[in-house]
Amino acid sequence: MTFVDSLEPRPLWRHFDRILTIPRASKDEGRIREYVLGVAREHGLETREDSTGNVVVVKPGQNGGEDAPITILQSHLDMVQEKNSDVEFDWDADAIRPVRDGDYLTADGTTLGSDNGIGVAAMLAVLEDTETTHPPLELLFTMDEETGLTGAAGIGDHMLHGRRLINLDSEEEGSLCVGCAGGADSTLRLPVESAPTKDGSVALEVKLAGFKGGHSGVDIHLQRGNAIQLLARVLHTASLGHDLRVASFSGGSAHNAIPREAHAIIVVDGGAKDAVTGALDAEGASVAGEYRRPDPGAVLTVAATEPPARAWTRETSDRALQLLTGLPHGVVMMSNDIPGLVETSTNLATVQEDGGKLVVGMSSRSSVATALSALRRKIRATATLAGAEVSEGNGYPGWQPDLDSELLKVVRARHEEVLGSEPEVGAIHAGLECGIIGEKFSGMDMISVGPQIEFPHSPDERVHIDSVGRFHDLLTATLKELS
Repeated sequence: MTFVDSLEPRPLWRHFDRILTIPRASKDEGRIREYVLGVAREHGLETREDSTGNVVVVKPGQNGGEDAPITILQSHLDMVQEKNSDVEFDWDADAIRPVRDGDYLTADGTTLGSDNGIGVAAMLAVLEDTETTHPPLELLFTMDEETGLTGAAGIGDHMLHGRRLINLDSEEEGSLCVGCAGGADSTLRLPVESAPTKDGSVALEVKLAGFKGGHSGVDIHLQRGNAIQLLARVLHTASLGHDLRVASFSGGSAHNAIPREAHAIIVVDGGAKDAVTGALDAEGASVAGEYRRPDPGAVLTVAATEPPARAWTRETSDRALQLLTGLPHGVVMMSNDIPGLVETSTNLATVQEDGGKLVVGMSSRSSVATALSALRRKIRATATLAGAEVSEGNGYPGWQPDLDSELLKVVRARHEEVLGSEPEVGAIHAGLECGIIGEKFSGMDMISVGPQIEFPHSPDERVHIDSVGRFHDLLTATLKELS
């Protein structure tokens, strides 16, 4: 237990305090899943499970809501595990260390997991509550949302009987989400040819770090630097006047996080070391200057290191750096229908060498299916020109807004009553499980709500503490109205 246990509303924060101690990486949610099932067993509630690992806890209506239509509450169990490179942390064993920073709760050098741990905790608080009036509930806890929404995609047909759903995975207080982008990944594999390092060569370790990163959907419009693409730019610029060969290049850690760090080892002739170092430093300074507003901590470091026995050929080095420099990244198109909404974007997410190939991960999003397809063709065309192979995932659907939704009318009215303000209604440039669930279970009336969560998918992640209480009040008032 930490100080989090004493925050209000205590039933919600008590569960979140426990969740901080439970490892819950995507595709490894067994321990948090057992925690949910244990709470359900403790209260004698029926549970349903499917072959994907999703869990539904069934709670009868209470205090006058027994005969109302079923309402579904939904959150995902997994979290994005990101940490700063100078932080020692074992994701499989260590508890996340919460830190209070004024009005916010954050973590010590790692992601906090408020995405979607606050939603999970809110559902467990509702599960235990015997005083609130609510309709019959199906509490749906899904697996593996963060790496492709595969839990939602694999929901068994027997799992849900209700046809109105409140998703608790939104991250902007005062907003009601009624739509989301679809998305799909592309994987590029560029063959890498290497050759022995020449006599008299020296090696330099080049690292670009200190970027804020963030969620590749909801933060993409902030124009933060992509460490992978910018390191490629720095190396490519330095190579224009020198015989520079790359020995290794890596960066990024998740398809849905903007890369914060990238690392390379290069090999140059000993006589050119000072000139190459100067060229690297100069371009690094240019990058830092260009991104001084969104990423004031960005810094390039260059240090001598032991020369490797082999490095990529000059041709491979040029192809790789040109590919990484030329691939699209960031906002591609803003919506012409909803002011301020990103319609289409892509994230140059990860790069690593594997099996003699440089493997590049791209994650693309759009609320317009044809625009998403066109963007993926552009990525394929760019990769093909560089000689890379391309494989594409199937992706996931978007969620088309329904502004005449009966559920939206209820939640909007309760927001005005409980929180004293009219909410904004809009869509989010990120994948929500609502898109998949709505496609699988026809006739589903859906909405997504949540507290104020900022900078998810990065160690800067933080949740506004008081907004969690207001989120809880809105949820319980909505359930009472639906009874």
